[in-house]
This record gives sequence, structure tokens and C-alpha cells, in this order.
Amino acid sequence: QVQLVESGGGLVQAGGSLRLSCAASGSIFSLFHMDWYRQAPGKQRELVAHITSGGNTNYADSVKGRFTISRDNAKNTVYLQMNSLKPEDTAVYYCHGQRVGVVSAGYWGQGTQVTVSS
Repeated sequence: QVQLVESGGGLVQAGGSLRLSCAASGSIFSLFHMDWYRQAPGKQRELVAHITSGGNTNYADSVKGRFTISRDNAKNTVYLQMNSLKPEDTAVYYCHGQRVGVVSAGYWGQGTQVTVSS
């Protein structure tokens, strides 16, 4: 069983920055692709950023150039650095992990709230 615990959310003014962290335990972190998703009230959950086990990344168009996903396999942690935040970035942010080569729903964290005030 894999446990994912997010932290780092909070309230920030537009234009500000936050760094989210997701600490993983229970398996070999380096064998997991990791993602950050978000879900705003009344909207579907959407993929924000993805990082492969090898460190390749991709981003939703809405966050390109503002958000950076990274991972530290020694600390079993994935990060999401969010800069130039906008009110439309307000959402609950979820960490997701998918074991390489395994077809399954993967594992989810409990989420962390990010609120950007205008």
C-alpha cells in the first residue's frame, strides 16, 4: 500500500507563489510516475503536471511557464512550485502516483487547498 500526503497549500494573493509537497511512503518511490491534479468547485478534476520516473515532465497549457514539477527520490517527495498565481488557480490540489508498468487507478493523496485572492 502506498500513502501520499500533500502539504504546502494555503491562501496567497494573485501574483504570489506557493510550493506544494507530496511525501510518499510504502513503496519504491523511484518506480512511480507522479502527477499533480486539481479540482475547483463545480469542475472536474484536471491534470496539472506530470513527471515520469525518469524525470520527464509535461504540463497543462494553463500552467505552462508558471508551475514546475520536480521530484527528489532520496526524499520520496514530489513538488509543485507555483509562481505567478491567478485566482483561477484556486482549487484543491491532489498528488497522484502510478507505478510504472502497472495498469491501475494508482494512488491518491487527500488533497491540499490552494486559494488565490484577487
